[in-house]
Amino acid sequence: MAGGGTSGRDRDAPPARSLLALATSGAAAFGTAGIGGVVTARSLDGWYRGLDKPPWTPPDRVFGPVWSLLYGAQAVAAWLVWRSGGERAPALELYGAQLALNLGWTLLFFGLRRPGLAVLEIAVLWVAIAATVTAFRRRSRAAAWLLLPYLAWVSFALALNVAIWRRNR
Repeated sequence: MAGGGTSGRDRDAPPARSLLALATSGAAAFGTAGIGGVVTARSLDGWYRGLDKPPWTPPDRVFGPVWSLLYGAQAVAAWLVWRSGGERAPALELYGAQLALNLGWTLLFFGLRRPGLAVLEIAVLWVAIAATVTAFRRRSRAAAWLLLPYLAWVSFALALNVAIWRRNR
């Protein structure tokens, strides 16, 4: 299926099954976001706002909408891979791993307040996202394209994490 075609197996699944798969994908992505949001909220007012951040740090109000769009795109991308006949595909295992790493970064940075460890973890997350994009592309070009803004945002987040760590050692 190089190039992103579909096998027809899941694409032709009953609409209820397809909607359930989309809902499951959304629940995984937004469940990760929800847990991360709770952890983040506990550190915003005191610890995070007190950090010395670079002048190019986006305002706090930007993060919620951006992450919501990125998690939504991830959910649709995973669903497209599932529809391509990839319900047991390694691509979806990679996707799950990068979701776990995404949450892991939040736990390290905001939960444990360890920006230095978070730098290492977000670098691993970046590699996992890049691998997921590559694996998704084999199943669905659209799915791969949907993950590219996420990869770009995590690239920016990595640079921001490094800058915050350096300024607050």
